[in-house]
Formats: sequence, structure tokens, C-alpha cells
Amino acid sequence: MAKSVLGIIGGSGIYDLPGLTNVREERVASPWGEPSAALRIGEIDGLPVVFLSRHDKGHRLSPSDINYRANIDVLKRVGVTDLVSLSACGSFKENLPPGTFVLVDQFVDRTHKRESSFFGRGLVAHVSMAHPVSPLLRKRLGEAALAEGIAANWGGTYVCMEGPQFSTYAESITYKELGYSVIGMTNMPEAKLAREAEICYATVAMVTDFDCWHEGHDAVTVDQIIKVLLDNATKAQRLVARLARDFPREHEPCPIGSDRALDTAIITAPEARDPALIAKLEAVAGRVLKK
Repeated sequence: MAKSVLGIIGGSGIYDLPGLTNVREERVASPWGEPSAALRIGEIDGLPVVFLSRHDKGHRLSPSDINYRANIDVLKRVGVTDLVSLSACGSFKENLPPGTFVLVDQFVDRTHKRESSFFGRGLVAHVSMAHPVSPLLRKRLGEAALAEGIAANWGGTYVCMEGPQFSTYAESITYKELGYSVIGMTNMPEAKLAREAEICYATVAMVTDFDCWHEGHDAVTVDQIIKVLLDNATKAQRLVARLARDFPREHEPCPIGSDRALDTAIITAPEARDPALIAKLEAVAGRVLKK
């Protein structure tokens, strides 16, 4: 059984991970281009933890400018088995007010400018995304939130918009009426790429505002959001510390096969596969391509 390595992707307001010990900063090269930032590799209570700032320090990268493929690739290269996304979001539900953490279980992808797969011409693969969140990882996040007294809603759908602009009123009302829980700009294609890389993935969607559907929130501003972000970041640090303390040191096999997603996904015949693409996929898909 593989050793657990916990990955943390910090979104808006989370540009570092206090509590890491024996830390080293490492820039890992990727054939997919430049990742968002150097990896911070260390430990929490003896558990290997790897932190990546999605937007980089100073928030220099917009959601559309993030190289999601490079980010997931370098996390895979350093051995991450389980990946937690800490992501700011807007809420479509009265019972999910600012400050609430939502442990989402579904995604809707409304992005349109991003590379969403490691695979393509010369090597085609189709992974299942029916259940995009790894249930054991989400369960452990819920247990950590409960232990820390952090309000966390169990389940919900995250719709990912392209951004960087916030929603129009018509968009906000439409998503609300469709029953979505929260809206953000970064978890797609991140979750899809994590699945292709056979990394168990879960999101803590941290509500900062009610989006513009809500009376009094028709003009969401960055200043308003930052105030909630700072409080959410403090709670997120506590959540991660507790998660790491209680996390199994041996990687638990995912009951929905997140960590074996490529077993039946590759459809291109061996003789038709592009050697150049195979080389780029060494970290992501080497387990199955070397067979």
C-alpha cells in the first residue's frame, strides 16, 4: 500500500500554509508548462504535506490564466495521493451564508477557455466523472470540520464559471433556480485533471458572499469578499491541521476508483499512440502506459 501524501491547493486568500514543518520550497519542472508557484513541501504531525498556491503569492494569476495541467502534473510528480482544494465561492442558498464551508460532491463546468485534459490526439482516454469527489477524502474533511467546530455543509453542487468577472444577475438567478449550491472560478478543470492523474480529490468551498441574486449583494466587491476571506483562511488552516493529524498514513483505496481511474479509460490502440504525448504523460499515466 502506498504512503499517503496530502496535497493542498490554496485558493483566494490562502497563499501559504502555516503549520508546515521541515519545509522546503521546490520548483518542479513539468512538460505541460509553468505551474502556478513553487511547491512547499513539508509535514504536519509527521504526515507528508505538499502545498501549492493556485494564484501564487500576491494573487498574480486570474482563474483563466492558471495552468491547471502543470499544477496537477507537478503534484503527481512529488507523490500526492489525496488532494484538497480550498476555494472561495459565492452561495446560492440562504442556509449557506458567508463563512460557511461546503463539502461539495458535484460540479458543473461552465468554463470555455481552459485545457481540460492531459489526453488528446494520439492518445485518447475517457475517465468517469459521474462522482467527481472522492468520498473517503470528503468524509475525513467532514470529520475534521466537526472536530474543530467549523460549520460545514455536507454536499452540494459547485458550478464553475470562466470569470474573471462576477455573474450577471440573469446568470445568478438561473444557477440558483437550477439548484446549484455555490459558484466559483477554479475547480474546473482542476477536478477533471486530478481524476485523470488518479489523485483523490475533494473541495472545501468557502463561502464569501451570496452572489448577486441576493438582495443587498447585487454589487459584490473585492473589498467585501476579502474581509470574509481572511476569516475563512484562519478556519481553513485549522481544518487542514486537524485533517493531517487524523489522516491515515497509508493511502486508503478509493471506493469509487479515483486512484485507479485510468484502468479502463485509455481507448487508443498501442500501435496508434503518439510517442511524444506518451512521454509528456510519464507522471500522470505512467502506471498504465508502462504495462
